[in-house]
Amino acid sequence: MLLKPHIKFKGITDITPEVLNKLGIKALLLDVDNTMSTHHGTVLTDGLLEWIDKMKKSGIELLVLSNSKEARVKPFAEGIGLNFISLGLKPLPFGYLRGKKRLGVKRKELAIVGDQIFTDILGGRLVGIKTILLTPIKLEDGWSFKVRRYLEKGIYKIHKIEDYKEN
Repeated sequence: MLLKPHIKFKGITDITPEVLNKLGIKALLLDVDNTMSTHHGTVLTDGLLEWIDKMKKSGIELLVLSNSKEARVKPFAEGIGLNFISLGLKPLPFGYLRGKKRLGVKRKELAIVGDQIFTDILGGRLVGIKTILLTPIKLEDGWSFKVRRYLEKGIYKIHKIEDYKEN
């Protein structure tokens, strides 16, 4: 179960305050690459700023948590009006716990949103928070990414991971 997300969405803007409320989630840790923009990209996914505004108006706290360096994360986070933690060392617990403390929520009220099972989802599960998996915006070219994405396909099949659908 460490590699199975609590819930899966196609894209970040598909996450609604209503679904988060049903899950008891009051705050989100947000990955950057392939979650809010392409890997090392600067163009925001369509509707992201409106989605952030909607979340804030609904009382959902947001914080960027990325494994990237500050030089990548700081301008990105500032551009969308959010605080951040860079060099999060996901899937290790350090970044998640710093984010939880900074947001002032309990573990059961916090979720990580990201596109990678072996970093975002595994780390969230290890630290005991909810996990929201997204379909990557664009698949990466590097060999290590290709290996991880190949392994992820097997996990999708084993756990029958599908996009969330309203009842």
